[in-house]
Amino acid sequence: MCIKQTRNYMFIFIIIGLMISGVSIGYLLRKRELIHLPKLISVLIWILLFLLGIEVGNNEAIIKGLHTIGLEAFIITLAGVAGSILTSWTLWVILYKRKKKGAKV
Repeated sequence: MCIKQTRNYMFIFIIIGLMISGVSIGYLLRKRELIHLPKLISVLIWILLFLLGIEVGNNEAIIKGLHTIGLEAFIITLAGVAGSILTSWTLWVILYKRKKKGAKV
């Protein structure tokens, strides 16, 4: 096994360890009212998004292909919204017909 694979495995174990420790701490603190925790989480998410933006801005390949990535993201978004609308409409029609049949009986 090479050094790079060992580092990847170590990184995975660190991530899993952090998740398990977070769950454990959350379990131990579940009966306490953590008033400031939602605000702290929101601030940390904003910081992570800012740092992600800096990382994306520094990546020349992403910046050069931004128009392509943006177009693909737009198409995927439209397809997702269209699929959700079609699925919810189909489900509504099926349930509405079932409700009408049940009301006639």
